[in-house]
Amino acid sequence: MELNGIQKNLLKEIADLEGIPEGAYNIRSNGLSAGRRTTANIDIVTKKDKPGIDIIIRPGTKNERVDIPVLLTETGLDDLVYNDFYIGEGADVLIVAGCGIHNAGGLKSEHDGIHTFHVGKNARLKYVEKHYGEGEGTGKRVLNPTTVVSIEENGYMEMETAQIKGVDSTVRTTEAKLEKGATLIIHEKIMTHGKQTAETHFTVDLDGEDSGAHVVSRSVARDRSRQLFVSCVNGNSLCHGHTECDAIIMDGGTVSAVPKVNANHPDATLIHEAAIGKIAGEQLTKLMTLGLTEKEAEEQIINGFLK
Repeated sequence: MELNGIQKNLLKEIADLEGIPEGAYNIRSNGLSAGRRTTANIDIVTKKDKPGIDIIIRPGTKNERVDIPVLLTETGLDDLVYNDFYIGEGADVLIVAGCGIHNAGGLKSEHDGIHTFHVGKNARLKYVEKHYGEGEGTGKRVLNPTTVVSIEENGYMEMETAQIKGVDSTVRTTEAKLEKGATLIIHEKIMTHGKQTAETHFTVDLDGEDSGAHVVSRSVARDRSRQLFVSCVNGNSLCHGHTECDAIIMDGGTVSAVPKVNANHPDATLIHEAAIGKIAGEQLTKLMTLGLTEKEAEEQIINGFLK
């Protein structure tokens, strides 16, 4: 496929790609498949009953990457997609997803992605998902990702999700079930500004013995934006769970954090933490003594916080 300038910029923002990816990929553009490549170990199949694809990774696949970016450049488009990922036993792979919206018109552009992950026994998966919005139009840019995860015995999944700019409204929902010895690590980064809103909902069931989850959200709410973080970790066996929300509020921004842990087994060890506040004055003062303006000092602190 040929990418125009807008598409190239979106791809750079959400996947750090300068052009068509190497290896396996599927690019979805304005609701349609715009390009695809499979490999000997990774198959990508179009669903027959609803919009979306199945990504099938053979058992034992090592050190391969799959890119599945979504690009929206039409105003007024409402895109819904269902993607299922099957990570074979003993595989170790990287999947890079994300959605970029360029809205130059007056109508809302929205992408809702429902991603379901089946992580096989002893498999390892790193999943990176970035969301980004731009465009001079007045139409809203809306992204509502849903992630459903099941991890089999001794499987491992690490999720890195980021939304730093340009998304007017988002509701992010993640549900996970872990079997014996399975591990789930989640790192979320969000920044909102203007009148943007962002909600995050995490629910993790630690069903298997020696399963573990570590869920961390870091966010910055600027201007008059609003954020809500809700997390629930259910310890249903001998397990370890930790959920944490760290947030900085600036201007008239607001953040609500609702961390919850349910110990449903006497050997469940669960921790929840939440910290919300403004940038400390001594941090600003220290950086300003080094020659930075107050605004520059704020940006340095925020960049470090969200790194």
